[in-house]
Amino acid sequence: MTEIRKLITIVEATRREQGQDVDPPSRQAAAIAVIRNPYAGRYSHDLSALEESGAELGELLAARAVDALGIAPGDVHSYGKAAIVGTEGEKEHAAAVLHPRLGKPVRELIGPASAIIPSAKKIGGPGATIDCPLHYKDDAWKFSHFDAMEISVADAPRSDEIVVILALSDAGRPLHRVGETLDLSDVMATEK
Repeated sequence: MTEIRKLITIVEATRREQGQDVDPPSRQAAAIAVIRNPYAGRYSHDLSALEESGAELGELLAARAVDALGIAPGDVHSYGKAAIVGTEGEKEHAAAVLHPRLGKPVRELIGPASAIIPSAKKIGGPGATIDCPLHYKDDAWKFSHFDAMEISVADAPRSDEIVVILALSDAGRPLHRVGETLDLSDVMATEK
């Protein structure tokens, strides 16, 4: 069972951008758990306790973020995940929470969701910020939904904690107008 010190939910609703109304508002929600890192201060080859936490937190945080947006789960547009590991931990602790098992319960709630869930991870102390990336849940190349949500928790992570973040949105970027008519093969050719 994951030891959770605190749960936080943040909702951002952009209503105006560059003097233009955004109607309906573009909204992002981040559900955040501050958990104890059972591997803080020591090396362990086996990180299964954090993998199990990922499955538990995927279900909990997805439900909290959908609830905060006040929409049906299937109406979620974008998703992303991130983690900040306290200074007695390592980036691999974030990977253990985020990658093997966190995504499945998220996809089960908001699916279908066929695109990879983008992620970010870092080491930091209390108040450290991280940009949690967001991509469209069914197409990682949907330009209108390339976005991020900046997150920080004033008193976390403590040295033996991990801040785990799941962000969801109900729309793309406000007033998006870049790349919607591009052919993916053209994009791939120009980025090489």
